[in-house]
Amino acid sequence: MTVGHHKHCEQCHSVHCQVPVQISVSCIIIKCRKNCGATFHMCKQEEHQLLCPNEMVPCINVNYGCPLTMLRHRLAKHLEVCPASVVCCSQEWNRWPVSETDLTFYKNVSQSPETKVNLDVALALRDQELLFRSIKMKNIFPELMLEDPALQDASAAVNNPTEEATCSLDCVEFTENGCTRMEERELSQEDRDTLAKSRDMDGIQNYSSWEKIFNKEMEGCKQTVKNQNKREEKGKAKEEQESSKFHGETRNSHLSQENAAAAPSIGGATGLAPWQDGVLERLSKEFNIGEYNMYLVHNGAMLINFGQLAACTPREKDFVYGKLEPIEVQTVRTFNVPTSYRAKQSYLKDPSQKVKTSASVDTADLGVSVEDLPKCDEVSATLLLSLEKELKGHLISESVGRDGLYVDIGTQTYNFASAPFERDASLADVIADKPHGLHIHVEAECVTRRHNRISSAFSYMCGHFFRRDECRSHFRNVHSDIQASLSGWFQQRCPLAYLGCAFTKTRFHPAGHQATIKYCQDVSAFVLQPEVPSLLCEGGKTSSSQRNGAHNLDPLSSLPLEILQYIAAYLDSFTLSQLSQASRLMREVCVALLQERGMVSLKWEKKTYSHGGSSWKCRKKVWEFSTLFSSVDKWSFSNTPSMSDHLKTCSFYEREEHTEPVALACLEEVRDKHGEVKYKR
Repeated sequence: MTVGHHKHCEQCHSVHCQVPVQISVSCIIIKCRKNCGATFHMCKQEEHQLLCPNEMVPCINVNYGCPLTMLRHRLAKHLEVCPASVVCCSQEWNRWPVSETDLTFYKNVSQSPETKVNLDVALALRDQELLFRSIKMKNIFPELMLEDPALQDASAAVNNPTEEATCSLDCVEFTENGCTRMEERELSQEDRDTLAKSRDMDGIQNYSSWEKIFNKEMEGCKQTVKNQNKREEKGKAKEEQESSKFHGETRNSHLSQENAAAAPSIGGATGLAPWQDGVLERLSKEFNIGEYNMYLVHNGAMLINFGQLAACTPREKDFVYGKLEPIEVQTVRTFNVPTSYRAKQSYLKDPSQKVKTSASVDTADLGVSVEDLPKCDEVSATLLLSLEKELKGHLISESVGRDGLYVDIGTQTYNFASAPFERDASLADVIADKPHGLHIHVEAECVTRRHNRISSAFSYMCGHFFRRDECRSHFRNVHSDIQASLSGWFQQRCPLAYLGCAFTKTRFHPAGHQATIKYCQDVSAFVLQPEVPSLLCEGGKTSSSQRNGAHNLDPLSSLPLEILQYIAAYLDSFTLSQLSQASRLMREVCVALLQERGMVSLKWEKKTYSHGGSSWKCRKKVWEFSTLFSSVDKWSFSNTPSMSDHLKTCSFYEREEHTEPVALACLEEVRDKHGEVKYKR
């Protein structure tokens, strides 16, 4: 039985319940105080408040910033205009780097004073800025980055044999047969006091983590030493048993010696010749690992013919390292090839049957120093390498390591004036002090099958935030009407654009409104700019010139606050966001419309604690207006001159006039009796 309900009321759902009221058994029937029409036992009143449609409740997005409270039955209708119900536009498109055949057009477009007026160029410049920020130079040119000071100090300490590393842990010496413990260096009491009083706390907070890692490594070395000692003890015991057995069989000792002496002449397992068994074991003991691998490379075919090596091994047996060995790694650059390394079977080929190859020519083979080579353009080279990696999965002439000893070296040489680069520098940081041009296509590609768009650097997303009731209008007007029709329909370019002409004209404007579509660089969005009559502009300048000593107000600011709020209610979200930045009075006017027309979002910040952990905390709630302009239901053709009028004065339009007659291919030349030339079919 539910807590607080009587035994009878728990199962009673009748509106006309006639059960007499009894203590701890039943209670009276009442109606809802909010006049929702529900009838129930009095003990169920608290439970009914959780379901009553006339109960005042907060918005379900209260945790996301919505401050409104309303009747429960109005929640569904409110979600359509809830300021906390924010949607991010996820429309995506692609742009590719400019090819060398279109450099004339894009150079003229970049130098044209009307670059920001052109809708497609302005949007392409915004995408190019995002692209340059996303490309990190360390991913493209790792060899041209500045050295990390920490790695420089570590490599200097490794390369300098006079410096000895001191530590309070046990030092272990690694050998081929295992690892042996060296002398332990303990800190004196004076050293410990000095270390405790030291103010240098770099790395002290990570001491416990490193202590655990080193303890695990030390325990592993101890276990390795124990296993090695056990093997040595078993080997000694086996040798003692064999020696005792050998002394006991004195009768057959002479025969065994004769057989051992005759074995080389018969061809036993001495390993002195390539056709004898044990040749690989003998070579691995007598020579170092480098000479052994070189012998296998040059004589691998012969060993395969004699049966010493398998011509083809199963995949599970085709390994590189024969066994695991403990290697002391001080830095990432002190890795040594293990002694158990053996060359892969794919490299053991007969040099006489090797296919002839020609070496690629590098810029280093020209006999010219890198400083004397012509400087490369950072933008062109970086975009070319990024595009190669995007479409084919690798960089141009990339160095690839095939195993521990063989590396395919890249031969491409780059010489940049701004190299070496900072370790965290992006392409935008490298060209910050240089004039910016347009290096990507003005035509956007919405559908592609050429690459993976999830992790693509050449894919761009709208990324603007809107209220849920504004998203439909934004997608229809911006992406469907404007952006999808920029190439030839909504905006028309000169037919001679391929020669370098940068002239464009906008063919449409909103029906019934004297306004034009512009691209605002400040908010990176398309906006609707009304055409203000010149009389109003001159009147505004005249009123602003007549200044009052106490109040410097324009005619609009002199109106009452109620009238200003009434006028502002007819403005779109983008206009409200710009109006709120005009003055304090206009900001107060727009603040009153935030809950009705604005949107709210949470601003998060990362908080780092003293123990090294971190978490994200909600710092504050941010109220703002979106970049949506007034919804356009119908477009009309603009009253602008046609493209033919531009071609009459286009500097790239050169007409070629022919004055001499030209015979057509279907006519034959015929001379009459007077010598005149006539044509007939």
